[in-house]
Amino acid sequence: MDLASLIRSAAKHHADRPAIICSGASQSYAQVYRRSCQLGNALAGLGVAEGERVATLTDNSPESLELILGIALGGYVRASLYTHNSADTNLYLLDLVGASVLIVQRQHYDAIAPHLAGAHTLRHVLVLDGTAPSGARDYEALLADAPATDRGIEMSPDEPQTIRFSAGTTGKPKGIMHSVRAWTGVGTEMATILPELTSEDRYLAGGPLSHATIMAVLPVLAAGGAVVVLRAFEPAAFLEAIEQYRCTLTFGVPTMVQLVAQHPAAGTTDLSSLRAIVYGGSPMTETALREARSVFGDILRQLYGQSEGAPVTFLSPADHVEQDGKYLRSAGRPTANTRLTIVGADGTPLPQGEVGEIAFDNPSAFTEIWGDPDATRARKLADGSVLTRDMGYVDADGYLFITDRKEDMIISGGFNVWPAEVENALVAHPAVQEAAVVGVPHDKWGETPMALVVLAEGANVSEEDLIAWTRARLGPVKRVTSVQFGTELPKSGVGKVLRRSVRDQYGPTK
Repeated sequence: MDLASLIRSAAKHHADRPAIICSGASQSYAQVYRRSCQLGNALAGLGVAEGERVATLTDNSPESLELILGIALGGYVRASLYTHNSADTNLYLLDLVGASVLIVQRQHYDAIAPHLAGAHTLRHVLVLDGTAPSGARDYEALLADAPATDRGIEMSPDEPQTIRFSAGTTGKPKGIMHSVRAWTGVGTEMATILPELTSEDRYLAGGPLSHATIMAVLPVLAAGGAVVVLRAFEPAAFLEAIEQYRCTLTFGVPTMVQLVAQHPAAGTTDLSSLRAIVYGGSPMTETALREARSVFGDILRQLYGQSEGAPVTFLSPADHVEQDGKYLRSAGRPTANTRLTIVGADGTPLPQGEVGEIAFDNPSAFTEIWGDPDATRARKLADGSVLTRDMGYVDADGYLFITDRKEDMIISGGFNVWPAEVENALVAHPAVQEAAVVGVPHDKWGETPMALVVLAEGANVSEEDLIAWTRARLGPVKRVTSVQFGTELPKSGVGKVLRRSVRDQYGPTK
């Protein structure tokens, strides 16, 4: 079922059961449905037409579900901005999708407010989780004045529903649009890798619901289960929530799983309710996997996917222990409805065992790159398969092994960081002539950006100054965490920067 159908059905069949638990307060399905209807009607009352884009800039909160569901009930397109982005980046994204409305948490308003005059299509700013400043509308006041009736809007399967954001090869984010059909496919495909769910299940959403954490919400709602939302991830609070609310499943990037498993309270917390821990977003080392299994048991499930579609492949709990961990380095096998292909540079399928670009087709595949037909065509084969830009091969048993990234994207704590964006920020500094950024191993984040910098003649700047410079322009996730200085960048005969050489010559082992 699509999002609107999910909440309508759940409110009918599970009206009094908890739908969301956050900050110690619980809302039933009937309450979430009522507030979701009010949100959709409030937007309509502001003159927002069906199909217009409503952007959100929020951390996890008690309003998380109603934002997702209310925007869908109103027939609008949801575009989730990321709170770790710089204000400049989020302004660019507002313009990219032509957002008419921005719903922003009070704690994030002050950073973006000075830039909003440059958002050319934006007509309304709604502030939640705090008092609305002058010039913005109070979210709660708008809902209170809006009727709680369902206008019965039905979106067609091919209409846009959700726009997620993923950086492009130039470092500029792109809007990854899923239609109603495709976004429904994310939920149905996610359900195939989870144990069978019931209304007794409770899903612990410890990561940002603006990211991959949202994927399991759809099958949980379909079963009438509850979503336990943490405002922010913190290992002790994560463990406490599992025990207090008897959570049965959760999702996290490997960094989160590792930090929870290593926390001193992990050994004394009652984790017996957990039936499934899904992890994805970046690789997990074999050592970290063994540590996690020793704490949680054999309930780990790995998924592989991306903003353009997920899950694509799945490593089951049994696969984690098969033949003494033979498949731990793999990304698993295709999910139930996935057609996986390894293709050459011309898009032709390659033989089993040969390395090429990973391509897939399944119900979760994205619909288009928003406003960019050329980019859409570049990411799809003639048969509709999505080109992932990841390189890999499939072994004789059907397991996918990822060998490298087609581009040099850095995945830090589950977030995508494109080197070009960081390099552009560095060379904007007056002391920097050239810069190359690569990912290097990090115990906590998996990978972290490291820069090799060539200074302008006669210039001088410290490593600390450049770290602070990138943090101010890109935010804490994309900033460099270390800087090396050199007299030149390693380049090929045609002048292309050789990132592998940068990593090999200047990485942490050197």
